[in-house]
Amino acid sequence: MQITFIKPTLGYLDNNERFVDEGRMEPLSLGLLAGLTPSGVDCRLFDDRIDEIDYDEPTDLVAITVETFTARRAYEIAAEYRARKVPVVMGGMHASLIPTEVAKHADSVFTGDAEGLWSQVVDDAHDGQLRPRYHGKFGTPQPGVMPRRDLYAGKKYLPVSLLQFGRGCHYPCEFCAVGEFFDHKVYTRPTAEVIKEITAQSRRDIFFVDDNFTANPEAAKELLRALIPLKIRWISQVSVNHTRDPELMHLMVESGCIGNVIGFESLDIDNLRQMGKAPNMVEFDRYSRAVATLREHHLQTWAAFAVGYDYDTVESILETCDWGISNRFAFAAFNVLMPYPSTPFYERLRVEGRLLYDEHWWLHPDYRFNQAAFRPARMTADELTEAAWACRQRWSSHLSIIKRVLDLKTNLATPFRFFTYLIYNPLFRREAFKKQGIRLGNQ
Repeated sequence: MQITFIKPTLGYLDNNERFVDEGRMEPLSLGLLAGLTPSGVDCRLFDDRIDEIDYDEPTDLVAITVETFTARRAYEIAAEYRARKVPVVMGGMHASLIPTEVAKHADSVFTGDAEGLWSQVVDDAHDGQLRPRYHGKFGTPQPGVMPRRDLYAGKKYLPVSLLQFGRGCHYPCEFCAVGEFFDHKVYTRPTAEVIKEITAQSRRDIFFVDDNFTANPEAAKELLRALIPLKIRWISQVSVNHTRDPELMHLMVESGCIGNVIGFESLDIDNLRQMGKAPNMVEFDRYSRAVATLREHHLQTWAAFAVGYDYDTVESILETCDWGISNRFAFAAFNVLMPYPSTPFYERLRVEGRLLYDEHWWLHPDYRFNQAAFRPARMTADELTEAAWACRQRWSSHLSIIKRVLDLKTNLATPFRFFTYLIYNPLFRREAFKKQGIRLGNQ
């Protein structure tokens, strides 16, 4: 039996060229699915972000991971295979958030975690008895399972290995699809299994893909202590309140952390209250204490902002960008706030009649990447789109890159940090300019 795993690309440029992501990372979820696949089954990976998909190459089952931004392209790929009578199963975040839509484009929809049921899917497909719906229960991630990293060979991913320690986040942020997906629960792997996976692969630069690495602080500390002897370098995603735990900060540095993605989201306390961003509101001082703590520990920060909440204005959005530059963060993302389906934010905007593109923006032929998909409270949708784009341009300017590097405590703290800054800032600059305004899908 042959299974083909597919990671869809984001979309296509105006000249009809497929978007090729220079900053692409390993599709860990598909490597894990292959690792969960029973022995004796051949596995193949097509990464649509770089590979040309050969639809006529024989296969018995196609498994596509679907995110909201890649849903349109995923449906196009599925249609090609189904026209050739090849069964298609779809899973991933979008499939769990809105399975009735996904079911229109697949022979089978998988919601929830794959660990407990994926082998059953494979057996059913082998017997020609694929069910229209499977739902995996949430629990300990990948118990005793290693991802098939051999599937990544030759695809020129960034030289960083992706691993996971935990899944989920217990904070009820209004806009977050992760919280809805995991029902605001957190599941972590045993420390011994994480260490085993790290030592089983050759790289020492690791990205933990956790939604919130420090969501369970005591479990995180146990892992960090075990990481210290390994002499790795690692990054992850964390909530800003981790800076209030001195022991946690010490262990992060000792275990090889070079920095993290942190969702600052907004500099306005009213926005934070509206979005329900609890960890950001603790003794809120526009993050001055947190930023000082990060600098004291020589950690480079990827600052993430969600622009477009009801108390935002064009001026406040541009001020947020200036604040990030003045703090000399290594990287930053100025994301237009997106109403992901089935989130409280989406439902609020739907009730208020503020959704654009017939509510299903991710499928609308007129929607373009990084456009606002709703009517903001204090500006027009076009003004929100343009303000976020102005932030990306300002952040990625050569003057900003030169100014931000000049920080002896972070970006110049070590030769490796300096090298990382110089390599990835131009890369992310190119990606930001290339992705802006591309259409989702191809048809």
